[in-house]
Amino acid sequence: MEDSKNATEAVNSVCGKECPEKQTNEATGEVSSQKPTEEARYSRLKLFNKVMQESLKKFVEHASFNRFASAFRPLYEKNPQRMESIHKQFLEELQKTIQEDISRLIEEGHLEFKLNELDKLESTAKNNPDPAWRPTGVPEQDLCSFLKPYYQKQEAYMRLELKKIQAENAALAQKVQAGRDSVAQTEQRISTAVDEWKTSVTEFERLASSLGPADVFDV
Repeated sequence: MEDSKNATEAVNSVCGKECPEKQTNEATGEVSSQKPTEEARYSRLKLFNKVMQESLKKFVEHASFNRFASAFRPLYEKNPQRMESIHKQFLEELQKTIQEDISRLIEEGHLEFKLNELDKLESTAKNNPDPAWRPTGVPEQDLCSFLKPYYQKQEAYMRLELKKIQAENAALAQKVQAGRDSVAQTEQRISTAVDEWKTSVTEFERLASSLGPADVFDV
């Protein structure tokens, strides 16, 4: 309960300094509607760090020397100076350990990135004149309104991919047809060469047979 109260007080303390969106005029009781400029507006990461530091400060304050000494009364009565030194070292180690845990929490949880993204979303939403989406109270309509844009994007993406695949198939078909034409031309050249060779052989045989038997050449 005390830790929850301390955290609440820390948030109120920080927001009282960093979030002056509405300030009450103590003299008139009026509420000022003046909003801070974009440059002066707090960031969630800075607010988180300030809250953690305020909480750590209040937590350490509860670990006062009196409470520490009362828990170790015999040692305190025996050597107060030594007990004070131990308490000081204890606070230093405690603050160091808690600060390391907070840093590890920010790093492992990617809080810096996520909190900055929230700041960007808030800034973008302010510049968007369209009203934010709100549920209608009819689950079927809400589900359709949420899923319809998603499926429309998926359909557009699939159509684009289909056009790419069709274009690739057309290019491959052209390459295949060009290969077939090349093979057909090669077969035609081979057939023509074979026909020419057969013709030349036939002509040679006819010429050889017209010269007569070999004894004609005998002396």
